[in-house]
Amino acid sequence: MTTTTPSRGRRRAPSRMERAAGKAAALQRPRVILALLLLLALVCVMLLDGYLRAEVGGDQRVRTGASSSDVPDDILNGGPIVTFRGGQATTVSVPDKTIALTFDDGPNPTWTPEVLAILEKYDVPGTFFLVGSMVSRYPGIVEDMVDQGHEVGIHTFTHVDLSYQSDARVRREMEQTQLALAGAAGITTTLFRAPYSSQTDAIDNYSWPVYEKLGQDGYTSVFVDTDSDDWKRPGVAKIVQWATPEKNKGASVLFHDAGGERSQTIAALPKYIEKMRAKGYTFTTISGVLNQQQAQAPAGAPGAGGTRLQAAHREATGTILYEGKALVAAVAVAEAAVPTLSVGLMVVGVAVMGRFGMMLLLARRHHRQRNRRRFSWGPTVTRPVSVIVPAYNEKECIANTLDSLARSTHPIEIIVVDDGSTDGTADIAESLGMPNVRVIRQANAGKPAALNNGVRSARYDIVVMMDGDTVFEPDTVRQLVQPFADPEVGAVAGNAKVGNRTTVIGAWQHIEYVMGFNLDRRMYDLLRCMPTIPGAIGAFRREAVLQVGGMSEDTLAEDTDITIALHRAGRRVVYQEHARAWTEAPGSLKQLWSQRYRWSYGTMQALWKHRKSLTDKGPSGRFGRVGMPLVVLFQIVTPVFAPLIDVFTVYAMIFVDLRASLLAWCAVLGVQLLCAAYAFRLDREKYRYLLMMPLQQLAYRQMMYLVLIHSCVTALTGGRLRWQKLKRTGEVGTPAGASR
Repeated sequence: MTTTTPSRGRRRAPSRMERAAGKAAALQRPRVILALLLLLALVCVMLLDGYLRAEVGGDQRVRTGASSSDVPDDILNGGPIVTFRGGQATTVSVPDKTIALTFDDGPNPTWTPEVLAILEKYDVPGTFFLVGSMVSRYPGIVEDMVDQGHEVGIHTFTHVDLSYQSDARVRREMEQTQLALAGAAGITTTLFRAPYSSQTDAIDNYSWPVYEKLGQDGYTSVFVDTDSDDWKRPGVAKIVQWATPEKNKGASVLFHDAGGERSQTIAALPKYIEKMRAKGYTFTTISGVLNQQQAQAPAGAPGAGGTRLQAAHREATGTILYEGKALVAAVAVAEAAVPTLSVGLMVVGVAVMGRFGMMLLLARRHHRQRNRRRFSWGPTVTRPVSVIVPAYNEKECIANTLDSLARSTHPIEIIVVDDGSTDGTADIAESLGMPNVRVIRQANAGKPAALNNGVRSARYDIVVMMDGDTVFEPDTVRQLVQPFADPEVGAVAGNAKVGNRTTVIGAWQHIEYVMGFNLDRRMYDLLRCMPTIPGAIGAFRREAVLQVGGMSEDTLAEDTDITIALHRAGRRVVYQEHARAWTEAPGSLKQLWSQRYRWSYGTMQALWKHRKSLTDKGPSGRFGRVGMPLVVLFQIVTPVFAPLIDVFTVYAMIFVDLRASLLAWCAVLGVQLLCAAYAFRLDREKYRYLLMMPLQQLAYRQMMYLVLIHSCVTALTGGRLRWQKLKRTGEVGTPAGASR
């Protein structure tokens, strides 16, 4: 072969592989961003729902017994309505024989419509002080409320005691509620009632500055004269009695249309209205009280000058209207998404736990079956086999790989197919001078083409395929080919091990290989639907490979592709746990992402390519009937939705119950540790690596979720990639004592 040397000083043109990799990377960036945006959207939806439901950041402290020495006496002893017109704090009382019926803590989808129906029946107006988070969740109720002529006021967004909050938090509570009202009913309001402060004697030195500041912003603070205490559920008679003012006095009266079970309120309200009307009382709103006070004020007094000057509602226009509608829409999405995701979480949880249970049971059965003294595949396979090593720029690893094969206890020929390497990989292989090594050079065409070239050039009827960065134990090939004593077996999957497991990333992958891959292979082997023969170590009948057309370039996962093709051709694929290979796992997160993305996306391509296996008949249709559904469920659907477990755990820790959520997460981790420990026992691995498993669940697993989401986005957008080369170090060798 003639080699052309570039002239000195001239920059080498990028190879076909390098150009393809660069182009692929440029195409994938938007998809990565889209995947991250989808995850961010999910997190935002969860945060919004948690904020609405759990009143995040709103501590439940309620101030009691504080001094009121700084509060003016005429405020403490005045009427229930505090206004700040002209910068002067004044109080307004409800006229005699007049009731301003007010309701707190709504809207509620159960009780508020019943209250509205009663008020409509008796033609009684009400003033509802609404919690902003509830407004954004039930905007239709608020719209009906306003359309029926009732007034609405602000009861904060998350129902917190504002005397404990900063100025910024107070402003946020008011603004968010105004946005919710604008989005729900197209209005804003000037009425305000603070939580936990029904009467003016609740004003103290801590809350008074809040009322003053809100008054300067144009808010009217509303308290009550008479409290029904219906939240205590004392009985209908007591509610009616406690809500009735003394003699013929007017009163601002407090009921609740939310915040708890309100059946007694619903029963008491008609009786109360009938009782007060029988006494000659009339009903009005807070604005009605203010209008009446203004109309009766002497000339020159604050607020004098006619009626209808006081209006609680203002039409929302401009930015606040659109922002409010956006808030209501976002909440609607969260309200729909979270219950749906909750159901999905239950399904995923059942599937995950079912998978663990299935893996444990079948792996135990597989281990016992294959390790019985009487177990045999048939007559010992002793004939020589061909070992194919596809290589592209493997100068760091190729010597170790070939050196390990030279120690093989089984007769082999070694075919190194150099796929257009630019680092001298082929020269290194030839320089070793091994008599049973043939080096075939080809222009860069990709791994499938290299493997097919090797298969065509093989002298023997059994071919072993391995990666150029993989190291075999001396007994690996002998163990790997023994299942071919059974004429039904068309291919054998070996036991791939992580060789560079001393780093954190390597240890995480080691756990994944032992637990995830090898337990899975034991399960699929017993079910006779093995989905993948690992590229690092696999053996095939040569004629079976040629029968299905060789290694296909249609997908990124040529190993999964040909495995499914062999199933559909009626060939049996088995797992040989005693045939071990040591491979160099990616050493950086970037390299790991690239590898797993190729695996994940390639698996989806292979499953889609062989989707007609679902309708295959006879023994060749077993993969379609059993393997395809299991792979789709366990390797695509469940992992895609598995992040829900972590997202909901964090959600529950923040918004629901920290202790219970943490215990549940630890319980799931315990089940996974149990499975991992059993897998390590079967593979005779050291348990110390399991100490990394909690950290793996917090960091590594999240990355795998993102990779899978990225793959799904690519599949949906129709992207394609070529075989990607990972950076190797050549640090993996055959471990001492590995041949035992």
